[in-house]
Amino acid sequence: MRWKDREESSNIEDRRGMSGGAKAGLGGAGLILVIVFSLITRQNPLEVISQVNSGQPDSNHAYQPSAKEESLRKFTAVILKDTETTWNEAFRSIGRDYKEPVLVMFTGQVKSGCGVADAGMGPFYCGEDEKVYIDLSFYQLLKDRFGSKGDFAQAYVIAHEVGHHVQKQLGTLDKVHAMQSRLSPKDYNALSVRLELQADYYAGVWAKQAREMASLDENDLRSALEVAKAIGDDAIQTQAQGYVVPDAFTHGTSEQRARWFLKGWESGDFRRGDTFSVRNP
Repeated sequence: MRWKDREESSNIEDRRGMSGGAKAGLGGAGLILVIVFSLITRQNPLEVISQVNSGQPDSNHAYQPSAKEESLRKFTAVILKDTETTWNEAFRSIGRDYKEPVLVMFTGQVKSGCGVADAGMGPFYCGEDEKVYIDLSFYQLLKDRFGSKGDFAQAYVIAHEVGHHVQKQLGTLDKVHAMQSRLSPKDYNALSVRLELQADYYAGVWAKQAREMASLDENDLRSALEVAKAIGDDAIQTQAQGYVVPDAFTHGTSEQRARWFLKGWESGDFRRGDTFSVRNP
């Protein structure tokens, strides 16, 4: 896969090195000084705190990534740019504008519109703020735990999360989430599987369109399919507990995930990825 020296997305929000994705607050002594200063100057304490925070250097500025991590940052920005190209063109084909998502890079823990998340969750999409979140250390986990080979396996993960953003833009994501309170856990899990498999299909659509841009070949496709199989619910449950519980599946089996990604790769048409109308996805 060719990604070096290619255009990067500007829709990157870098929060690496920041605690929980927020600026450091004032300590107890600092707060007392602010209150005293406010009384002397007759200013609103909240306004003073805001001024102090805005004048503090962001902790992210002190973060020094390694050369390897900087390479991963560039890689991620390039893949995000490729997804933007793909989905802008796809939405134009149906007479709509595509609102590009922001990708947030963080370390350890991050505050999102969906709540505080830990890096252990892996990359995720939050529909509340329409952002993709990723701790770049996940790429190493992908290799160590799931045996991913090559850059394209990592790109597939990003494309899958962007696929959820596409669902958000098309209204699918909100419709599914709105049904959670009306369904049993088992039935909602089944619906969640269809949502995730559609995101896999959309990742395949991106891969089809990116073949020329990124000079993809059959080895790249093979690595993506291997990862799709490795992160199937049945594979993960077997690895974690030694047996599978189908009613608890939320993302689909290894076979399903690989199959729907391949369908998107072969089709290249996002309109043919309706995982909700088929009897058995």
